[in-house]
Amino acid sequence: MATLKKSIRIAAPPTEVHRALTDPAALRVWLAEHAEADSGQFRFWGRFTPNGEAPHQKLLHVDESSLRFEWDLDGVTTTVDIGLTAEPAGSTLLTLTQTEVIGWPEALSTPGDRSLMHTYWALALVNLADHAEGREPVALCDFTSSVLRDEIVINADRLAVYESLTEPEQFSRWFGAKVEAELRPGGRWAMGGFEANNTPAHIVDLQPGRSMTVDWGEMVQSWELDDSAGRTRLTFVHSGFDEARPPYDGWLGALAGLAELRRFHEVENWRTRWVEVGLDGIPDGLLTVD
Repeated sequence: MATLKKSIRIAAPPTEVHRALTDPAALRVWLAEHAEADSGQFRFWGRFTPNGEAPHQKLLHVDESSLRFEWDLDGVTTTVDIGLTAEPAGSTLLTLTQTEVIGWPEALSTPGDRSLMHTYWALALVNLADHAEGREPVALCDFTSSVLRDEIVINADRLAVYESLTEPEQFSRWFGAKVEAELRPGGRWAMGGFEANNTPAHIVDLQPGRSMTVDWGEMVQSWELDDSAGRTRLTFVHSGFDEARPPYDGWLGALAGLAELRRFHEVENWRTRWVEVGLDGIPDGLLTVD
């Protein structure tokens, strides 16, 4: 088994981040359909939670700067630790660890909820950050649906958004993972780079300034850009997969990436929120968080 670790910088004071972590109404905005966080409880469940028919968490500890709970996944008890550290500029460094998850690359092929945790927390934490900073979270993943489609509006020029989605150096900056690409129909799209990835995806269709479709073998990923009152509307779809086994892991990661794409264009002097992203076994050079 492996341990997951993620550290993210949130542009809000620890008191506000703590409130978002422990207030049931706030949890229902950025984390889960249902939540309880009072009377010695910390539980969340519903359609935005893996195996969310009922709550499977048990509170172990909470104070002004930390939260610890057990979460039973796949019949295994994992422990989630969240710590908050105040920073001089008024921001908060949040560090989350989770034990007993599935490491890399086994998480790509091992079924079960523990294999989702790397991308599950990627989306949850950017949604928490957006909420604490006063921004609407980009999306939640509905684990009861096989429709993987989302729309976001980005306050930026369409051609600028297109470039950040297709130019490998820009993509690697905001997405947080290295990519190399041949930008033409039939060209390779390789997460980790061409040398490290001997089974890359392939670009099926490319409409300059407008859209791209990438075939990953068991899934097709498509996005399209439209002008929207001086801003850009991005429509993002995953399709072509076995609907009995939707690729929620990839969808969670894609949605987390869209949240950072929005910040990349809308936040002045943008810097990635991520301070550290770790999962046992991830190869050197794949992630680009610096």
